Amino acid sequence: MKTKRCTQIEKRIANIKAELAGIGKMRPGSLTQQYKDRKQKSGPYYQISYTHKMKSHTNYVSKDCIREVRQQIKNYKRFKKLTTEWVALGIEHSKLSMD
Repeated sequence: MKTKRCTQIEKRIANIKAELAGIGKMRPGSLTQQYKDRKQKSGPYYQISYTHKMKSHTNYVSKDCIREVRQQIKNYKRFKKLTTEWVALGIEHSKLSMD
């Protein structure tokens, strides 16, 4: 039973590695639309906010880059999900191997 589960874990980790290799450009953050005049909702612009190396950052994003930035954020979320799963599987595999 242990060896079967270990084999399943190893296969899933291999699949995760393959998915990670194909992720492409990524960046953390949240993309929001802001307005120069919030009451009348005029003068819309976009900004991305994120934390990196324990520092908060906010950058303006031009309208022609919105689609690309959204994809980069999506890729980053996928990266985080896959690496979290990989670590959990690694811990489980290690525990099974030590028993």
